[in-house]
Amino acid sequence: MENTPLKTNRMPYFNRYQAMGRQDLEETQRLRRESESSDNQEHDCISLDIQRHPERTNMPSPVMGESEDIPGLGQYDDFQTIDWQRDLARDRMRHRYIVKHKKDSVWDFIKAAHDAWSGWMCLFLVGLVAGTVASIVDIGTTWMTDLKYGICPGAFWLDREQCCWSSNQTAFGLDNCSQWLTWPRLVGVTDESAGGYIIAYISYVLWALSFASLAAILVRMFAPYASGGAIPEIKTILSGFIIRGFLGKWTLLVKSIGIMLSAAAGLSLGKEGPMVHITVCIGNILSYLFPKYGRNEAKKREILSAAAASGVSVAFGAPIGGVLFSLEEVSYYFPMKTLWRSFFCALIAAFVVRSIDPYGNEHSVLFYVEYSKPWIFFELLPFILLGAIGGLIGTVFIRANIWWSRYRKQSRIGQYPVTEVFVVTLINAVVSYPNPYTRMSSTRLIYLLFSQCGVANTDYLCDYNRNYTNVNGAIESAAAGTGVYTALALLFLALAFKIVMTIFTIGIKVPAGLYIPSLCMGAIVGRIVGIAMEQWAYHYPQFWAFRGECSTGDDCITPGLYAMVGAAAVLGGVTRMTVALVVIMFELTGGVRYIVPLMAAAMASKWVGDAFGKDGIYDAHIALNGYPFLDNKEEFDCTTIAADVMQPRGKAPLTVLTQDSMTLREVVSILENTKHNAFPVVISRESHFLVGCVLRRDLLLAIGSVRRKQDDISDDSLVIFNGALQGNASASSPVKLRRILDLAPITVTDHTPMETVIDMFRKLGLRHVLVTHNGRLLGIMTKKDVMLHMSHHQRTIPSVFH
Repeated sequence: MENTPLKTNRMPYFNRYQAMGRQDLEETQRLRRESESSDNQEHDCISLDIQRHPERTNMPSPVMGESEDIPGLGQYDDFQTIDWQRDLARDRMRHRYIVKHKKDSVWDFIKAAHDAWSGWMCLFLVGLVAGTVASIVDIGTTWMTDLKYGICPGAFWLDREQCCWSSNQTAFGLDNCSQWLTWPRLVGVTDESAGGYIIAYISYVLWALSFASLAAILVRMFAPYASGGAIPEIKTILSGFIIRGFLGKWTLLVKSIGIMLSAAAGLSLGKEGPMVHITVCIGNILSYLFPKYGRNEAKKREILSAAAASGVSVAFGAPIGGVLFSLEEVSYYFPMKTLWRSFFCALIAAFVVRSIDPYGNEHSVLFYVEYSKPWIFFELLPFILLGAIGGLIGTVFIRANIWWSRYRKQSRIGQYPVTEVFVVTLINAVVSYPNPYTRMSSTRLIYLLFSQCGVANTDYLCDYNRNYTNVNGAIESAAAGTGVYTALALLFLALAFKIVMTIFTIGIKVPAGLYIPSLCMGAIVGRIVGIAMEQWAYHYPQFWAFRGECSTGDDCITPGLYAMVGAAAVLGGVTRMTVALVVIMFELTGGVRYIVPLMAAAMASKWVGDAFGKDGIYDAHIALNGYPFLDNKEEFDCTTIAADVMQPRGKAPLTVLTQDSMTLREVVSILENTKHNAFPVVISRESHFLVGCVLRRDLLLAIGSVRRKQDDISDDSLVIFNGALQGNASASSPVKLRRILDLAPITVTDHTPMETVIDMFRKLGLRHVLVTHNGRLLGIMTKKDVMLHMSHHQRTIPSVFH
């Protein structure tokens, strides 16, 4: 991902001080004197909108005689885009002031030290809380999942494994653990009888319906933003969009409880994607303990990016993969210091999870594999084939899920979210129970498919015609028994069922992630291909590709490795991840020596997927929902210029404010009759020479503050943005608003190519640019205008702009 070059001062067609150079010499010198005297030549960015903090109360005001701080100045309303340049300039100015005065007193030195380590302290707390919450979610999910099958009467709060451990029966199962009672056995019926099967079936369905319905009700009543996986929304928020409440405390609470319920219901979803949402919520809440981040939206996004990395770290036990995931997939602005802080946050979170050990395998990873057999060079071909299959499955899934999501939004189905969850859960539970591979949880199925067959494995997948004479020796190759073919048939049915149910499940109003379903589908495909390769090598050991490695009689093909590669391929086909995916997979399984097969499958999956469509599932949902997200990885080629896109075009009038000749009544009238979020300020209506730009929200707050604090303000008062008051005929005092005026707005000429303008919006994180011609203002171009132009160029207009 390309970082935002915030230190760039010059760009083609780009002159930030163009308007000031057009003024006469006397006016320019006067403005320079004011600017220099405002802060002893220290604050070279004083013309920007700076929200002062309590520690800066002894600083002189930019314009003498102006009022004190305006509450809420510099903040943003809901569903607005932040101004990256302004917020980062505010932070640089605040930092310069702290550094300048840190030697004045011991207290100033302490404040400077606190400012230096506040980011690390915030992320330490984020990692600590994220690891704790993730462990609680993992333990709660396991307990609720086992509750569908039975209960531990002696200690109902224990899951099946802990219940059997407490009775010293480590080799547990539904039949050989006396402490764990299934629901049929609890009522005195054996599991093997027809009545026992019916009771277990009904209990499974009822518990699933109860969990899913409760999750849907909680989401609908308390936190509507807690549904889904939220990765598209997090990408949009990290790009600079404001969605109030999406990262709030109620969303955090309901998401944490809801993901346990929805995952335990047996739906085709995972808790790993929502875990990223949970950790980002934690980062957002804790950032308010540190005003440096809580009061600055651009700086806050550094904390949120690191929190997203900790989400993957605690979900998969993959701290390095979490950092790369945040860098490659979700973050928009990712400077080097954020990389290090993300690594630190992911490390703390992984340490906490490892200390609590919710998986119970002492490896702090979800699917640890025990085998380390080297792979054969010839196997690269089936690995690449699995990658291609994963790309095709991912493409089919994306298109089908987007089609169904669009249909849900346009039909009456979307008006009854709880009913939809109930129906989907009912179908899922009724159909999945007869098949043992769909009845078990997706995480347990993935672990089973990744595992190598051994003496202790009694599943149908390991029903080979072999005799284990030496437990510690190498496993010999053998022909597949009837159980293997039965398992293959059940796996084919499970694959079709998983694909169909995941299409309809992702998007319902419960917390739902798609990582685990994608891994599950890929693991099924990979295991099937692995068994086919294994039997090929057994029956034809003298084939040139197997000669040497497979002629000794040992099992030279590992079907579990194929399941691992297939899982990576489908997940890559769905999300279009590459580097982060490979790192997550080998951290997830501990299979470091299988990096090359994973890389080959990931690249093949992305190539095949991109051949049918460039967008992954997250980008597709961003486009479907019409979020204002400019992907900095996407290329845009067009021949238009800024004059073709700016507003207004033709003979339509341009709404502007003048620097010193408008009354308060005229300014308020413009605010009431327009909905623009920014207003250019010019010298006069006749000249249209640009002076600066003022934001609508800042203007409203400033006018309200002046009216509250000054009694001699009337509708006839002159509004002074810049310049001196000349001959005030009114008895009312003027309204001085220079401190909310941005004297250095981003400008382009009318002949600037749109390719350059789009790059500016992407890399500088702009909300708007002003279009000029020879210093005169022609129009304004917002992020919305740019996205509409790109969508029109691509013939797909996002729905949010209709």
